[in-house]
Amino acid sequence: MKKKRIGMLLLAAMFATGAPLGVASAQDGVQAQAAANQIEGLEVAEHGGAVYLRITLREPLAQVPASFSVSNPARIALDFPGTANALGRTVQNIERGELRSANIVQAGDRTRLVLNLVRVVPHDIRLQGRDVIVALTPAAAQTIDAGVAAQALGNFAAPREAAASGQGVRDIQFRRGTNGEGRVVVDLANPDTGIDIRQQGGKLVVDLIGAALPEHLRRRADVTDFGTPVTYFTAQQQGGNVRLVVTPNGMWEHNAYQSDNQFVLELKRVVEDPNKLVQGSRGKYQGEKLSLNFQNIDVRSVLQVIADFTDFNIITSDSVQGNLTLRLKDVPWDQALDIILQAKGLDMRKNGNVIWIAPSDELAAREKLQLEAQAQIGDLEPLSTESFQINYHKAKEIFDFLKSKDQTMLSKRGSVVVDERSNKVFVTDVGSRLEALRKLVNEIDVAPRQVLIEARIVEASKTFTRDLGVRLGFGSRGVASLDGARVGFGESSFGEDARGDPIAFTPGGAQSGTGYLPNGFGSMALSIFNSRATRFLNLEVQALESDGRGRTVSSPRVLTANQVEASIEQGTEIPYQEATSSGATNVEFKKAVLALKVKPQITPDGRLQLSIEVNKDRPVFDPRFSVPSIETKNIKSEVLIENGGTVVIGGIYEEVEGDNVARVPVLGELPLVGGLFRSTERTSDRKELLVFITPRIVSEALTLR
Repeated sequence: MKKKRIGMLLLAAMFATGAPLGVASAQDGVQAQAAANQIEGLEVAEHGGAVYLRITLREPLAQVPASFSVSNPARIALDFPGTANALGRTVQNIERGELRSANIVQAGDRTRLVLNLVRVVPHDIRLQGRDVIVALTPAAAQTIDAGVAAQALGNFAAPREAAASGQGVRDIQFRRGTNGEGRVVVDLANPDTGIDIRQQGGKLVVDLIGAALPEHLRRRADVTDFGTPVTYFTAQQQGGNVRLVVTPNGMWEHNAYQSDNQFVLELKRVVEDPNKLVQGSRGKYQGEKLSLNFQNIDVRSVLQVIADFTDFNIITSDSVQGNLTLRLKDVPWDQALDIILQAKGLDMRKNGNVIWIAPSDELAAREKLQLEAQAQIGDLEPLSTESFQINYHKAKEIFDFLKSKDQTMLSKRGSVVVDERSNKVFVTDVGSRLEALRKLVNEIDVAPRQVLIEARIVEASKTFTRDLGVRLGFGSRGVASLDGARVGFGESSFGEDARGDPIAFTPGGAQSGTGYLPNGFGSMALSIFNSRATRFLNLEVQALESDGRGRTVSSPRVLTANQVEASIEQGTEIPYQEATSSGATNVEFKKAVLALKVKPQITPDGRLQLSIEVNKDRPVFDPRFSVPSIETKNIKSEVLIENGGTVVIGGIYEEVEGDNVARVPVLGELPLVGGLFRSTERTSDRKELLVFITPRIVSEALTLR
């Protein structure tokens, strides 16, 4: 407790002076030159979980330097009397084990080395020639072995295998997340492996406690081509642990989680917000934690402590006065600053790495005056005229936008004119408004991207007809008189000649096809004729089967700009006569075309959203009507398609089956012999329509081929 109180008093005295840690005055520098001894080197090494420091001096010390430790915050201080600092720096970032950094403060002819720790750990000090060896051991304090320290500091520590069997790493992989984050995936042999994650400078260090790394996984992997915040990572065996060092670039934040045997370290990009003290997206306060314990201390001194801790430049207004008492333990520094500002009614404004702190009323009044001054400058600022060449838009459209009452691009003193012949816009306004308009024109006046849309309309048809039947006929060459009228038997079957007389039936005519019997495929005719009795009997057997297949492919293509509707048509216009109200006739036309109408929109992720309408018409002529009917097939849809992908937006399947039986009444229904008096026709028609759409974003290398 006595050591802790002494340390707190010393630190409070250093902070109360208003000078930051590690800054020596000019007088101290003169005294340093007269000091007999100097600190010339500082080296740090880690071995077996312990951290070793080697402080090299010009002359060896007669005895171990005096030291004391502070528990809150965790620090160890070593005093070197009659010694100057010859390192050329006062702050050393270390980030090894429990040791975060070291501060070297020179006051007169005395130099103090302050070790900043994560938590209090036992330490031991030993002299070795001109070197002072300091060992920080997480376990119980033990005496330093000179050989172990020399081996650790000389980088001679050989890797050791894992203490327990099964504690190892099976595989290490790198993947890219859906939002561009980098993921280092470690496959562990044992899910109970201890994991220690810390940030060391600009790198992220992961220690797998008590694990072994196979020889083929010990490597340095360059993952720049993945396009993530991670540049490369290194996996190596270090003592009894496996160390994974990830080197990112830019601004980033990390997240780590484990699922069974898989450990995932994820790093994602952080977009800088100039108004935030600490960049990141995890919670409101993300600064490094600190502890403050002051009683009745000046507000300006506390702000100086935070400035030294964060390396921010803090400017306080003259009106910031007063004292406060606070005790904060392990609080993010940005939250501590927010608490201090709220307690004293203060506010801040951040610009880069400079923070300006003043009372809230004072900041508000100052910003109001700045805005009023800017408004007055705008009313008095001279006007300038600038011409804007419009390349891909119509200048009249931009002119109409700037002349509308809802526009906010031009000031109340601004004016605009347009020259449609040269497609230019001339604007007269203050310089700031002209600059904003120039940025607007550069953003919207870009070449539109072209899209090629190809549609394939496939019509497939299959027809099948089977006709089986038997026909019997009876005829006579004679002419009978019935109430004075001439009737020729079989006249309706034979027909008439050119003079209108009935055609006489002859067997030769039936065989040659000149009679009424057909002479087609699958037809057979048999005639029994008696010339004396002038009577004849004919028998016709007909068997016909037809099978037809057809396919029609239509492929209209159209090229259009992004968000511009395009259409293409191919077909005929059918004329027909239509009566008017006055009784006269007028010729009208009706379209029967193949048409494609489409409006594409390119999404930010490179896909295409299409509004499509496909129409396929076919004229159907019916002698009973003067106006032809149109058989139409139409599809209207809106789809989202990958660039170059093909999608079926519609399909129609139609199947028609029919049976038709023609027979002689009564005779056709008789069993067995009824087949001689009937004819059966069976039909089967199938039709199928499919519409395929393939859009492509046109690049310089894409053609219509």
